[in-house]
Amino acid sequence: MLFWPLFALMTGAAILAVLWPLGRPRAALAANEADLAVYRDQLHEIERDRASGILPEREAEGARTEVSRRLLAAADRAGETTALGAQSRRRIAALAALAGVPLFAFAVYGALGSPGLPDAPLQTRLEKSPEQQDVAILVRRIESHLAGNPNDARGWEVLAPIYLRLGRAQDAVNARSNILQLRGADAARLADLGEAMVASADGAVRADAKQTFDRAHGMDKSNAKARFFLALAAEQDGRKSEALDAWRALASDTSGGDATADAWRLAAARRAERLQAEKTQ
Repeated sequence: MLFWPLFALMTGAAILAVLWPLGRPRAALAANEADLAVYRDQLHEIERDRASGILPEREAEGARTEVSRRLLAAADRAGETTALGAQSRRRIAALAALAGVPLFAFAVYGALGSPGLPDAPLQTRLEKSPEQQDVAILVRRIESHLAGNPNDARGWEVLAPIYLRLGRAQDAVNARSNILQLRGADAARLADLGEAMVASADGAVRADAKQTFDRAHGMDKSNAKARFFLALAAEQDGRKSEALDAWRALASDTSGGDATADAWRLAAARRAERLQAEKTQ
């Protein structure tokens, strides 16, 4: 915490060093005002002496001319000093704003922030509950766990869909493959692996992915994800009529299923509408 007092001291010294010279025009302005008052008094005295006959007209005129010249010179100096003073005030206002913004920020941070809070190392953040972490920290935590426990199928099941949402498709493929090895193959796990393989291929249903979906469909004819991607494979192979029929069949299938299956049925309905529109053009 020694940093904060030192920082405040250095900031104050820098501001004082800049503001100190800017106070000088005020003293110069006061001196010029005093000179103007003296010269005005001298003009009044010359006029009184001339009127009373103490000072001859010619000498009074010469004295009046000399004092007037000095008065004008003093007035010019006063104008310059006034302008300098205005410029200085603008500088002071600017500097005050520049100094005030960080001071205000420090004050707000001191009141609402946690300046005394120590650094939080990565390990400490990884030990927090999942809802207190961001996705990257959560992934790092699970990866660290799986590095020491590669046979934890539940860990791979948690990590695989996160990889897919983060765009780490090949990592999702590896995670899904590990799940199959640890849990065994069923329709849902095979369809999940195929989905990751399609994402890894930038949306193309390649031969290995199609074989995976065929296996999933063979185990469960109602698996919506496998049916969707098999229809997509047909479309990509140029068999658009077959793809349209498959998507329509999936969209109209109301034989049950969870919210995930419903989402694939909705996606199939949209694909069918688009493909039908293309055929009628």
